[in-house]
Amino acid sequence: QVQLVESGGGLVQPGGSLRLSCAASGSIFIIGVMGWYRQAPGKQRELVATINSGGIQNYGDSAKGRFAISRDNAKSTVYLQMSGLKPEDTAVYYCHTIASPTTFSGPSDYWGQGTQVTVSS
Repeated sequence: QVQLVESGGGLVQPGGSLRLSCAASGSIFIIGVMGWYRQAPGKQRELVATINSGGIQNYGDSAKGRFAISRDNAKSTVYLQMSGLKPEDTAVYYCHTIASPTTFSGPSDYWGQGTQVTVSS
């Protein structure tokens, strides 16, 4: 199985920056797209950004121009650099990947436990 462990969340003032990291570990044969989603209280989970193994990025509307996603394929790690943070960015941020644990298994969705990001003065 594939495990995703996030880090880097916390409390930040409006206008500040945070960098989230997510490392994949365990049995990994192929790891495909990696990304971040977020869920605020009372709202549906929404796309923040994704990046495939070739580096092609996709951003949700709320992240465009303020957030940057990157990955280190050698470390099976994805990063989210967030700047210009706003109170409405407050949410639990979840790491996601589509990966195959072995040569015999097809791709499956994997999620991290989530890391809280709170933007408040």
